[in-house]
Amino acid sequence: MFKKSILIAFVASAIITTTTQAQTTTTTTTTSTSTSNFVADGKLWSSMYQQKAAEYKALCFQAYNMAHLRADMALLKNKSKSKIKSKPLAIVTDIDETVLDNSPNSVHQALQGKDYEPAAWAEWTAMAKADTVPGAPSFLKYAASKGIAIYYITNRAESERAATIKNLQLYGFPNADNAHLILHQDGTPSSKETRRLEVAKTHNIIMLMGDNLADFSAMFDKKTTDERNQTTREHSALFGKTFIVIPNANYGDWESSLYQYKRLNTAQKEEAFKTNLINQ
Repeated sequence: MFKKSILIAFVASAIITTTTQAQTTTTTTTTSTSTSNFVADGKLWSSMYQQKAAEYKALCFQAYNMAHLRADMALLKNKSKSKIKSKPLAIVTDIDETVLDNSPNSVHQALQGKDYEPAAWAEWTAMAKADTVPGAPSFLKYAASKGIAIYYITNRAESERAATIKNLQLYGFPNADNAHLILHQDGTPSSKETRRLEVAKTHNIIMLMGDNLADFSAMFDKKTTDERNQTTREHSALFGKTFIVIPNANYGDWESSLYQYKRLNTAQKEEAFKTNLINQ
């Protein structure tokens, strides 16, 4: 009887020890996973906002409603000068997260614990199935119906041309053709300034639309976080007038500036985020 009691006590102790070790292992694993996927988890949150939040859609509609008003004002101004020979009107717009929604690609990457990857991005754009940003198709169709040319200046690669045109045409975007799609050429700067100036040679650009400040002017190219904020304050009157901003919490120079435009690993990105956050 005494030996049996000792055996029972030993088994019970072993079970408790094993359970405790398992719980400790689980806790450690969970914590480790959470830390290693800091950036990927963040992309899931921002993608959820972009896909499901009515507030996101409201901000997009607000931007395009303002663009509609500004286009009408430009048309009236141009009509009053009809006797004066002038260049035709044009709107320059970015594509990604401005007229096309690529959040499914961000979700796909994040669920694998990954951030942006060129190869995965190329596979996604080749599908030519990105949905539209709320308000974009109706506004650009309206502008084109009034004789305003639409130019798409994007940092997508030349290899993505055919699929990009196919995706734009899927939703009936106006001027979705080679002449109006201006891509980034290999070996050239990513800045869009030179391409904007080329359009300005033949057209009067009445409006620029984008989700990234670099879509509007070279004064925002490769600037630090503080410089971007300062320049935005200094030129606040241009927003909602010449510059129409579409919200994008998923990626952009706002994020790259935190990394000083360097290629960082996940741990380094996490550190950059935490360093820049304002805590109480």
